[in-house]
Amino acid sequence: MPVIALLVALVVLAVVLIGAVTGSTPPPDACRQQATGPPVAGIPATYLVLYRKAAAEYGMPWEILAAVGSIESDHGRSKAPGVQSGENRAGAGGPMQFLSATWASYGVDGNHDGKKDRYDPADAIPAAANYLRHNGAPPKMRAALFAYNHSNTYVDDVLNRARNYKKTPTTPSAPTETTPPAECAEAAALTAPNEIIAFAMAQRGKPYVFGATGPDAWDCSSLVQAAYAAAGLTIPRTTFTQWPFGVRVPNNQAQPGDLVFFNSGPGTSTNNPGHVGLVIGHGQMIAARCSTCHPAIGVETYHRPDWLGTTRPLLRLTNTSNRDQPLLGDDHLP
Repeated sequence: MPVIALLVALVVLAVVLIGAVTGSTPPPDACRQQATGPPVAGIPATYLVLYRKAAAEYGMPWEILAAVGSIESDHGRSKAPGVQSGENRAGAGGPMQFLSATWASYGVDGNHDGKKDRYDPADAIPAAANYLRHNGAPPKMRAALFAYNHSNTYVDDVLNRARNYKKTPTTPSAPTETTPPAECAEAAALTAPNEIIAFAMAQRGKPYVFGATGPDAWDCSSLVQAAYAAAGLTIPRTTFTQWPFGVRVPNNQAQPGDLVFFNSGPGTSTNNPGHVGLVIGHGQMIAARCSTCHPAIGVETYHRPDWLGTTRPLLRLTNTSNRDQPLLGDDHLP
């Protein structure tokens, strides 16, 4: 599929899916900026969408994928041998520079056209995410990147570029503070540059199993713990210990990334909540709900009678540590 056509298809698909859930379809332009996220200097818009989509699906920072794509092919713009066709002297090909044997094992049909094409960024970018995850990312990011290219210099280069992408401001003409329609909330969360929400959203449709810790099934607290871990941040394992961990904020000030707690489940009370969800915005949260719920893990409102309170773990975490270092630094060496 041509890249431009893919971009259009992604935006249209997000609009159709949200319309099916909410019963109404917002105008395409209303969700376009939220679905693709703000532009980042130096990355083509079509590639940026693919990096963010693959990051959401495989639970890792989009900046890492962008940094790999930058080094390997200048986001597909390089005219070096092996990028557009053929192979380089090492036998690698495509925008993410896969060896044929590695591609055979980890290639992905990202655009669902029935082919796994290492020269198509719609396939190559999620394949890179798949390969990095297989090798331990995001918890063991350095080890995963070293497996991608056996060079510590390469690993350092990827991590430095990723940090720079994360810190790059949006273009002056691009709106950074908008109030999109509520129907756009799920599309925004799916592809926004927020590793926590992106990971959680990628778990939708998986089963709820009490005590499960992933990756095939989750309970409510293990889901949010893993979502924070995908961003290199550590929070407690259970709802009962997550409740006192974060900084309490008024319910009417809940924002994406906050945790919302409920008097739900056995052994809970008004000061000892037993259920937790992750705020994605516009009054919506993603939560692992119950084994008989359909879907067991999905998006729903947090405005309900048993809502006890809201916490902001990021306030505690950013006040006690460097946010960027745990995400990309040596703490993730095996």
